[in-house]
Amino acid sequence: MSPEQMALMRTAASQACALLKVLGNEDRLLLLCQMVDGEKCVSDFEALLGIRQPTLSQQLGVLRNEGLVNTRRDGKRIYYSIASAEARQVLELLYGLYCPAMPATITEKDSVHAD
Repeated sequence: MSPEQMALMRTAASQACALLKVLGNEDRLLLLCQMVDGEKCVSDFEALLGIRQPTLSQQLGVLRNEGLVNTRRDGKRIYYSIASAEARQVLELLYGLYCPAMPATITEKDSVHAD
């Protein structure tokens, strides 16, 4: 491997580590998972996740500072959405590995085998 290739590999590894460090916090991971389906505001996150507002603000600030989320203001509300294509791809992979099948999917499979 050439020195140039090694330098590129180190840069890529550094970027991957930075993303994984942000995703390594359970609250931040849950927040990003909720944004996969579309933008959400703080009150949405509170209702969906049961995370209190001070913690939400802190963790959303980290996601914003790391460039993983976009914000959009609508009146008094600020909506958050995923800004990073890399983060979205990692979230989709994690979902496939760790999230259980939806009940409707299980029911559909069972009904196919019942015939």
